[in-house]
Amino acid sequence: MKLASRKVLLVIGGGIAAYKSLELIRRLRDEGAAVRCVMTAAAQHFLTPLSVGTLSADRVFTDLFDRNDEHDVGHIRLSREADLIVVAPATADLMSKLAHGAASDLASAVLLATDKPVLLAPAMNPRMWNHPATQRNRATLLADGISFVGPNRGEMAEAGEAGEGRMAEPAEIVAAVLARLGTGPLAGKRIIVTSGPTHEPIDPVRYIANRSSGKQGHAIAAALARLGAEVRLVTGPVALPDPVGVGTTHVETAAQMLAAVERALPADAAVFVAAVADWRVAEAAAEKIKKVPGTASAPVLHMVENPDILATVGHHVRRPRLVVGFAAETQDLLANGTRKLERKGADIIVANDVSKGTGVMGGERNRVTILSAGGAEEWPEMSKSEVATRLARLIADRLA
Repeated sequence: MKLASRKVLLVIGGGIAAYKSLELIRRLRDEGAAVRCVMTAAAQHFLTPLSVGTLSADRVFTDLFDRNDEHDVGHIRLSREADLIVVAPATADLMSKLAHGAASDLASAVLLATDKPVLLAPAMNPRMWNHPATQRNRATLLADGISFVGPNRGEMAEAGEAGEGRMAEPAEIVAAVLARLGTGPLAGKRIIVTSGPTHEPIDPVRYIANRSSGKQGHAIAAALARLGAEVRLVTGPVALPDPVGVGTTHVETAAQMLAAVERALPADAAVFVAAVADWRVAEAAAEKIKKVPGTASAPVLHMVENPDILATVGHHVRRPRLVVGFAAETQDLLANGTRKLERKGADIIVANDVSKGTGVMGGERNRVTILSAGGAEEWPEMSKSEVATRLARLIADRLA
């Protein structure tokens, strides 16, 4: 059992996703963890303390002013006895209280008083999650060292509502707990990974993109998490599930990807795998561009350069200790990769040949060359999962 002798304090917030906390308790106990629970007043509208206490095999705490507990400052004791505090579901209200240092109930007092790591599993309506106030709170909490798992995309409890806001599944949260409490070589390290293509709109129907599948970036994010890292994956549009145990942010454009990466800083390392479009249309059309009958002329698109995410972070005031970039080339692999290493402020460039016939773009295998100040090291062809595992170990060695 991977969590034997570890103590987890689970704070259950008030939301329909609270029902998942019962399965989460069971899975944590299956891994050997001792689970103690705090329920907000709102959570008790969705679950009873009796059901939570039965599964946790411990008393459930609900009241900041409980005379039996607070004679020895119980909220301080609860906050210090755990190895990790998990908030699931983490509502917009709980996130706001934690970001602003409020302590108006037992849950928020425990979170403010703790000196232990905290993992949030947000759950709320997509419009609430995407509201600027929630995103500001999220950025504050990330900067304070708080970890996140989810939210995921999907259907909401409200009929007809869908988007980013579903609470991560219990298995994903347990994986994040294992990573946060892990003893792997990257335990305690925060790493940003970008993955997939970007879509740069031409009009509401058409966009500029590339053939990146996101398979290599997603595999790297998962491999880093397996070594104990807290991973924040920022991905463009892909047909892949979010890696288990990884906090994922979905974006479409290069500008959105850069903004998400900067919100995820500070970090110990950043790995830029995404195939970001170099250019975008200066001004995307508000309506679909129509072909005019009887004319042969094609529309002229005025292009402007997209932000260079790797170079921006490579020279950032909050630059991670280790910056890794990818160079997807179709010719002069080593020369182009080396120039990229020097120009963009990276510590490592992973150069790979994506020319026609290699099958790398969208495929299952890859062949890369590792470029750094120490020279070039060519790796044999292997699966993208194997490349990810080997690169994760190299990153762990460099950070050590």
